Amino acid sequence: MPLNAPNILTLLRITLIPVFVIVYFLPVSWANAGTAGVFLLAALTDWLDGYLARRWNQSSAFGAFLDPVADKLMVATALIMIVANPRLHPLLLNAPLFSVVVLIIVGREIAVSALREWMAEVGKRKSVAVSVVGKFKTGAQMAAIFLLLYERPIIGIPAFRAGELLLYIAALLTLWSMGVYLKAAWPELTRGEDKDR
Repeated sequence: MPLNAPNILTLLRITLIPVFVIVYFLPVSWANAGTAGVFLLAALTDWLDGYLARRWNQSSAFGAFLDPVADKLMVATALIMIVANPRLHPLLLNAPLFSVVVLIIVGREIAVSALREWMAEVGKRKSVAVSVVGKFKTGAQMAAIFLLLYERPIIGIPAFRAGELLLYIAALLTLWSMGVYLKAAWPELTRGEDKDR
């Protein structure tokens, strides 16, 4: 495991996950702001590690494996915390719908990870590389989770409601990007076993 700057940032992102879980459940007035701040820091390391890996030519197989794992752990943990918090249910427009949206997002992350792993095994990983829609989906998810964790109004804008609506948009982008990946992988998924394989 090369301990270069991008990989250290990815490891930092993973270590920040238990930190924002602990802060979220602290019985203090600044818990929401603290949790949102830690989550924002973790999200920024996601962008920075990729930037540094490209800029300094420090990409590695370990980083390529760990980076998406860290992202998915961070997103899934935050969404499950929000769904599991009964105090927030009355604040949601529709708590059951919100739970379904969270299931869609987490389920898609698992499915796409499995698809990418399988495509890598057949030598077609580049076919399911991150798409532009996937990047928009990630941005919408991160912004939505930050607002949901923060809860309080920001310059008069109800952050929690904005976060909820943005998460619904992220869920639509999630389904769209999954469709893009499935379309790219479909020829391999539907190909019969060749005799020479």
